[in-house]
Amino acid sequence: MQKLLSDREAVIFDLDGTLVDSMWMWTDIDIEYLSRFGKPFSRALQKTIEGMSFTETAIYFKEHFSIPDSIEQIKGDWVSMSVEKYKHEVPLKPHAGEFLRELKKRGIRTGIATSNYKEMVDACLDSLSIRGLLDVVCTACEVKRGKPSPDIYLYAADKLKVDPGRCLVFEDIPAGIRAGKAAGMLVGAVADEFSRDMEPEKKELSDFFIEDYSVFL
Repeated sequence: MQKLLSDREAVIFDLDGTLVDSMWMWTDIDIEYLSRFGKPFSRALQKTIEGMSFTETAIYFKEHFSIPDSIEQIKGDWVSMSVEKYKHEVPLKPHAGEFLRELKKRGIRTGIATSNYKEMVDACLDSLSIRGLLDVVCTACEVKRGKPSPDIYLYAADKLKVDPGRCLVFEDIPAGIRAGKAAGMLVGAVADEFSRDMEPEKKELSDFFIEDYSVFL
């Protein structure tokens, strides 16, 4: 695995399910939120919204579930429901912190490219005290299209001032893997309990698969 880093100038991480163990909480939030409007939750929902930006997801909820609230109100409710969990219940994925420090030691630039909302990302990074280990933090609200379009990864590479072909991406879901590949980047799939049923697809789409970041230490 070490040779995968030998010609990389930057490593870009998705956040939820990739760098932090947080995918579990979004099922809880979706169930609670939909119950407010008497709407049932289905596991198929997670696959449908996979990779969408925060705003795209809010639009989908409003249209598909006939939510009467505005897009901004929907997003605001989700932020309120998630921030405390990010602050107190979401840990780093195994060995992620050591890997970030190893990348810094090697002089490899680092970034986040997430579909999540900035306020929630800020709460997560500050709680885990890893902001100083990251050179850039990019959210899908800053680009035109969410994953699987390559926009967020191309944007992150531009902010890092690194050619996309010299970037390594880590992702936990197929839509994100497709986004990294479409950007012309090397993509590693990361194991996550939430996406265990997607593992064959993740392995097929990605350049390699890891259970955790210890393989790089």
